[in-house]
Amino acid sequence: MQPRNMSMSGVVDLAAVKAAGEAKAKAEQARAEASRTGGAGAVAPTALVIDVDEAGFERDVLQRSAEVPVVIDFWAEWCEPCKQLGPLLERLAVEYNGRFLLAKVDVDANQMLMQQFGIQGIPAVFAVVAGQALPLFQGAAPEAQIRETLDQLIQVGEERFGLTGIAVDPDAAPADAVPAEVPAGPYDAVLEAAASALDANDFGGAVQAYKNVLADDPGNPEAKLGLSQAELLGRVQSMDPQAVRKEAADNPGDVNAQLAAADLDLVGGHVEDAFGRLVEAVRRTAGDDRAAARLRLLELFEVIGPEDPRVTAARTSLARVLF
Repeated sequence: MQPRNMSMSGVVDLAAVKAAGEAKAKAEQARAEASRTGGAGAVAPTALVIDVDEAGFERDVLQRSAEVPVVIDFWAEWCEPCKQLGPLLERLAVEYNGRFLLAKVDVDANQMLMQQFGIQGIPAVFAVVAGQALPLFQGAAPEAQIRETLDQLIQVGEERFGLTGIAVDPDAAPADAVPAEVPAGPYDAVLEAAASALDANDFGGAVQAYKNVLADDPGNPEAKLGLSQAELLGRVQSMDPQAVRKEAADNPGDVNAQLAAADLDLVGGHVEDAFGRLVEAVRRTAGDDRAAARLRLLELFEVIGPEDPRVTAARTSLARVLF
């Protein structure tokens, strides 16, 4: 994958339009409000690189772009060029010392953002300046070119929008720092109840209990895994395996039939068959059907675990049919 033209002329053109003037006014208003309320203060170097999802995009990217250019790295675990570009961008974010913020977006988990930005392949790098989005480059690129692009981006942010970056304190504690000894979480009883419901084949009760935990703690790994397992077992509970497999064999283009058969494959221990069936469904279909097959595949990845080599192989296969 070859990098696109990394010239920043498009940024200057964008800044010249009326919308850019409005964006500048909004940025100035946001900075004035931050100054009035005391601002956020200096941040630790680790806070210069953040993971962003669809739910937090407005807060973490659009709002922050009123004070600092935000560079967005669209990546995925299965993407080999991403493994080269990502660490380089992270190192540069720290080296530039607050002159830009790096937001990392996992495209597998945030397909809507990928579609909104018109991403055709990854890695892809965009920037948001004072609420204005612009493409930077696609694919792995030489460090010298990336530095040149970042320098031009920062210059545009300063000259056109007055963005001076964010203060960095190397001695500041990371925002997510926790004590060495963390007391038992408040979810232990709920998680135990969910596990008991799962053991008792009360899959609906288990699903609700895990969702209750995730509503307060979206990243809780035990609840995420438990929810995936409970939903899977709930789906297959009333299935007639013979009928489901016949339906899938007779109707290879029927996405719902393939989803059901994949669930049975996984519960029966045929992990590669389940993944292969859904990858093929993604390849055959488009639109909502394709999205349904892809999302079910990602759900089954959660059941098996991201470190499992079968998941890694399936992600690579999925990438081939998606891109």
